[in-house]
Amino acid sequence: MADVLQPDSNSLQIPSENVSTPSSPATARNDCSITPLTPSPSPRVEVRPRMACPFSVVIAIDFGTTSSGYAFSFTQDSEAIHMMKRWEGGDPGVANQKSPTCLLLTPDLRFHSFGFAARDFYHDLDPEEARHWLYFDKFKMRIHSTSDLTMETELEAVNGQKVRAIDVFAHALRFFREHALKEVKDQSSSVLEGDEIRWVITVPAVWRQPAKQFMREAAYLAGLVSLDCPEQLLIALEPEAASIYCRKLRLHQVIDLSMQPITNGLELDVSRPFDSSFRQAREQLRRSRHSRTFLVESGTGELWSELQTGDRYVVADCGGGTVDLTVHQIEQPQGTLKELYKASGGPYGAVGVDLAFEAMLCQIFGEDFIQSFKAKRPAAWVDLMIAFEARKRTASPGRTNALNISLPFSFIDYYKRHRGQSVEAALRRSNMNIVKWSSQGMLRLTQEAMNELFQPTISKIVKHIEELMIKPEVRGVRFLFLVGGFAESPMLQKAVQKALGRTCRIIIPHDVGLTILKGAVLFGLDPTVVRVRRCPLTYGVGVLNRFVEGRHPRDKLLIKDGREWCTDILDRFVSVDQSVALGEVVRRSYTPARLGQRKIIINIYCTATDDVTYICDPGVRKCGTITLDLPEPLPPPGAVGGAGAGTPERREIRATMQFGDTELKVTAVDVMSNRSVRASIDFLSN
Repeated sequence: MADVLQPDSNSLQIPSENVSTPSSPATARNDCSITPLTPSPSPRVEVRPRMACPFSVVIAIDFGTTSSGYAFSFTQDSEAIHMMKRWEGGDPGVANQKSPTCLLLTPDLRFHSFGFAARDFYHDLDPEEARHWLYFDKFKMRIHSTSDLTMETELEAVNGQKVRAIDVFAHALRFFREHALKEVKDQSSSVLEGDEIRWVITVPAVWRQPAKQFMREAAYLAGLVSLDCPEQLLIALEPEAASIYCRKLRLHQVIDLSMQPITNGLELDVSRPFDSSFRQAREQLRRSRHSRTFLVESGTGELWSELQTGDRYVVADCGGGTVDLTVHQIEQPQGTLKELYKASGGPYGAVGVDLAFEAMLCQIFGEDFIQSFKAKRPAAWVDLMIAFEARKRTASPGRTNALNISLPFSFIDYYKRHRGQSVEAALRRSNMNIVKWSSQGMLRLTQEAMNELFQPTISKIVKHIEELMIKPEVRGVRFLFLVGGFAESPMLQKAVQKALGRTCRIIIPHDVGLTILKGAVLFGLDPTVVRVRRCPLTYGVGVLNRFVEGRHPRDKLLIKDGREWCTDILDRFVSVDQSVALGEVVRRSYTPARLGQRKIIINIYCTATDDVTYICDPGVRKCGTITLDLPEPLPPPGAVGGAGAGTPERREIRATMQFGDTELKVTAVDVMSNRSVRASIDFLSN
């Protein structure tokens, strides 16, 4: 096996005159000693005609930080989206259309339960017994925050024990697979084979390729699809899925914050006819929830009729862990979408409010106590955060009375044993006047306290949207769609309305927490609806080019077979923020360095800028590998007994890379024999 390819002096790519001096010399010459035989700097377009969906059913899984769920649609009745069955358990007054993203493993690491069942069982365990069980909550954030994600990355349970992250995600996906298949079979009149199902899993748009590949590997491990049929699984970008669903919206299915007076909080003006239709829609949707089937427009909805060709809009997916922004332009009359600016966002989700609450508890009771309580009474800590979550949802800007949060008895008792004084005394000593103590065993959070908890996270969201809006590619936006679970928060709605209500129309779809899930089903039915995407990073490989004295630095000089080469040059496949249409491909041809070579491994590099020349420039990093498995070469025509006459021809392997889909894909062919070459991209092996 080797990743050294033979240079071809007749087809060397010579860099332009404008060359920057590298900050450090190359450290691994073998990483970049390859030269494309046929460089093609610009992606080529291969028009892929829209084909009838080859699957009988599409099942989408919205794997969220806070809550998760699934929905499905039969391709012969694609206007009907069936939501998953309602879950047992849940909190009074909180809609449980989806399940909390929490997982419980037994002390011997076997799967026990997911969602409400996991939460309730863990709650009922004896405190000493609970310390041996592995409870995972909001674990999706770990994938976003890990810079060196691999198949061996671990997650820490509430009790401090660690398990491979890929196994935790696979357990969760396997749970959804079993439940979804049972529901689909109950509603299907025919027996469905495994290859008749297309699966869709949602991920944040700001996730990079390793995280997307991680979810795909977890799906393989969970048995959703096999490695031999990767096309059965689609990775959907969350704000993109929401955008696809928003195309179908009717006027009575949305709340238009722009139609509400800012000085009057979030109450709709009852004199407006819009309110009447909205209340009717609520009643209609309330009834439809019993059937759990949502009907969508066959074409585009009424809201879309107000948009003309070239109109642009922003979708802000405000979820539990991240906030994802995408900018789309409508293309009429076909109604396809074009991404105008690369996906942006950050870890500004609703979990930030939870972390602020934890920080407030540390300030009152001491960080050492809170950490000790979490370790010794993990189930009680989960109870406390559940209580806060339920009250967090009711927080609104116009609220005058305090929010009561029940402290578990074990918290009160443990604090008295640990500190030798009461919780009430701790509150008095902290001088935190915005949090009071109730004799009923509750913390009373004033409106000022709730503002302090929400403000840091909400400010980051509003700032990010405002910064996006002033970019040249985004100016002139007509609509801002707020979607995701956090978009249900009146605190966030009011802040966005106040900051941007005079700039564009702010639209919140009804059942906003299900928008991404419904859109993911629609994406599975027609993955070609987003026709153009923006590349989030610059991708390329390191190559050798002919050394030019005075243009290339001397520390890049490599003499091979009497020829002078410049090493470490970045051969770009695509550039950051470059528009790449669906079906556009980049082709490169490579040749093995020696006869009999069975594998070519090519290192991929990426950078967040386009102002780089060498793979060792600042900000450039190795992010993955392309592997080409070479079949046994066919004997040349006329060969007798497997022995060919004369010198064997130089072998050429042509690799084709697609950058216009939600994932990077590679295929390859042996040019001489026209046989397919097994090709793969790996972003998890670094």
